[in-house]
Amino acid sequence: TCISQYLAALDAGADGIDLSMAPVSGGTCQSDVISMWHALRGSDYDLGIDVDKMRDAEEVFKECMKDYFMPPEAKAVEPLIPFSPMPGGALTANTQMLRDNNMMDRYPEIIKNMSEVVKLGGFGTSVTPVSQFYFQQAFNNTMFGPWEKIADGYGKMVLGYFGKTPMPPDPEIVKICSKQMGLEPTTELVVDINEKDPTKGRAAASAMLKEAGLPESDENIFIAATCKEKGVQFLLGKAVVNVRKNAPETGSAQPLQGGTSSGPAGYSVKVDGKEYKVTITPDGKARVNGKEFVVSTAEAGADGGAASQSEPQGEATPVNAPLPGLVLRILKKEGEAVEKDEAIMVLEAMKMETEIQSPVAGTIGSIKVDAHQQVQGGDTLAEIY
Repeated sequence: TCISQYLAALDAGADGIDLSMAPVSGGTCQSDVISMWHALRGSDYDLGIDVDKMRDAEEVFKECMKDYFMPPEAKAVEPLIPFSPMPGGALTANTQMLRDNNMMDRYPEIIKNMSEVVKLGGFGTSVTPVSQFYFQQAFNNTMFGPWEKIADGYGKMVLGYFGKTPMPPDPEIVKICSKQMGLEPTTELVVDINEKDPTKGRAAASAMLKEAGLPESDENIFIAATCKEKGVQFLLGKAVVNVRKNAPETGSAQPLQGGTSSGPAGYSVKVDGKEYKVTITPDGKARVNGKEFVVSTAEAGADGGAASQSEPQGEATPVNAPLPGLVLRILKKEGEAVEKDEAIMVLEAMKMETEIQSPVAGTIGSIKVDAHQQVQGGDTLAEIY
């Protein structure tokens, strides 16, 4: 009913206008329509809207959104954004990922780096997926140093694997991308490139679905082909939902509303004065303040630590996370031999996959994390003996 009222109000209020409505207008780099209407009052320009109906539409929209968390940057017009440029959908999706990974303090620096990334990359149109390429490269330039780590999508775009950019990319950036990615620049048609890629197309998507035990419907094939492993996780019901509702207000150490003997148990937990809303699901997962974690338990030893089996001898070399992210895949098992610089797991951050490589040759003594677990920069992921 709420959505129907909203759509009806939109239709009555502003036919043919790309609406930017309060309270979520800032992410589009524009002020809201009513503010623009006010700015034009008394001039020779008119937006062609019924402002009273627009006000009604905004009130319905606010009612629809009242239970959902909206990033503050989605509600503010930031003068720096148009210089990036960063469209609203990419802006709020990426800042939410930064927030999830406790990296929002780097946001101003990332946005500042965007303009250089866009300019040197050939001024591709900053819409999906190119806006994501730009943000990823600006993120990498911020976290690892300028051009020290080329984002896969950005590098392929610069090298011509997605077609010709509006302006020629900077020759030095082309050289850097080519060297890091081991790819030569190309002018080959994208459709021809994709036809030769065995990981793309219907057959590859069908194989992914079959391996996961999923039906090979047209819809499932489309999802697997476009989103790869994350698409399969979505179809299996294991994907993390990024739409957030506001956490309910609860008292200290009290069960949250909705936790029953037959459903997920919910608790409010305080650690060092900070409150966390925790829900435990029947399949052994924990949702903390809206974010899902894989939980495992082990019997405690005599000293209170986890009891363990016999451990490898010798000094352990820790493998630490270079940045916050999600453990996407674990490639090696405990007890397996590993070479120096060999990948042992894959970390996903900001929609990018980063291989975590062993710093030494040896044997994997322990894996400290689980697949699909969120980790912070500096966390120990594994130990090599």
